[in-house]
Amino acid sequence: MKWVIAAVGTLVFLLGGVYAVGLSLPQNHIAVRTARSAQPPESVWAAITDVASFPAWRSDLDSVERLPPRAGMMVWREISGNEGITYQADESEKPARLVTRIADRGLPFGGSWEIGIAPDGTGSRISITEKGEVYNPVFRFVSRFVIGHSATIDKYLSDLAVRLGDAKVSSSG
Repeated sequence: MKWVIAAVGTLVFLLGGVYAVGLSLPQNHIAVRTARSAQPPESVWAAITDVASFPAWRSDLDSVERLPPRAGMMVWREISGNEGITYQADESEKPARLVTRIADRGLPFGGSWEIGIAPDGTGSRISITEKGEVYNPVFRFVSRFVIGHSATIDKYLSDLAVRLGDAKVSSSG
């Protein structure tokens, strides 16, 4: 019985610590990654704006649902498992810049991505800047210390490399 009380006490202490550290972390973060592709900007642009084909190359997605545009900009819902997140394009400058944001309210996180595509020799330089917000202190702790703020960008760039036919996208933080 003592070990059960000790185990429960330790668990409460650890969860309290995670919550306290999460409270001390800033709600907002910025993560930046830059990568190079052998493909020209137009090819990169075509891949990142063809939301209907995302499930074919993004390993973290099961499906995508196109939604009616808002203010002339594309809107879509990405489904992974039983979870769905709605995204909206806020700015679009073909083939150089795309700004998207999470359009759902009530999630424990939010934010935007700015994707810049610039010519780089015969290929492209792709820069992704995430301006993230993590509202829940426990999620904030996990985002910072377990997953890492740039994990989603890194996964996206890795999947994009496969989609573009690059052996890998060389990226840097």
